[in-house]
Amino acid sequence: MNTSTTKPIPTDWQAEFEAAARRPLKQRWRYAFIKTHKPVLDDARFRSFDTMQDYRAWCETALPSWLGYGRV
Repeated sequence: MNTSTTKPIPTDWQAEFEAAARRPLKQRWRYAFIKTHKPVLDDARFRSFDTMQDYRAWCETALPSWLGYGRV
């Protein structure tokens, strides 16, 4: 039995969607990605590891847990 009900889309959301859909693809693509600084990850140009175990150990010790690179 499906008891979920669908709510109508708020008019302001619909207006924003329609305005975005009218923009050229190049402009939509430019606005699609937001650059967010990730501490430690973005602080070096590159890193390399000899083994996946080394990489995972580095992630657990060097990265903040909120980035989601720790083991579960």
